[in-house]
Amino acid sequence: MERINTITSAIIKACIELHNDLGPGLFESVYEEILYYKFQKAGLIVKRQVPVPVFYEEIKMDVGFKADLIIEDEVIVEIKSIESIHPVHKKQLLTYLRLANKRIGLLINFNEEVLKNGITRLINKHFK
Repeated sequence: MERINTITSAIIKACIELHNDLGPGLFESVYEEILYYKFQKAGLIVKRQVPVPVFYEEIKMDVGFKADLIIEDEVIVEIKSIESIHPVHKKQLLTYLRLANKRIGLLINFNEEVLKNGITRLINKHFK
């Protein structure tokens, strides 16, 4: 868990730096692109718009959803730039974590005046 805490700390630090530099109100795709660049520059393994399959009985959907960013194959980062986070956004990320079999997710809403108010860390209780 110490490794995951180190990774999430680095992610949060990069997000706060980006928010301080550019502020709120940009498209999610802008924040995603810049974070992708920052994480690569920092030497982290980062994947962007990762298709995650969904299996149900005999059905396999190759792309059930796309994770915005997956860092070090450990943490899903879901980026938002919306008025406010609603319970459905947290439930969505928890489902992503379960289906992708990842332990930790960060829901980051860049449309906050102070970014720390827009950061939610979620834990997958079904992690195997």
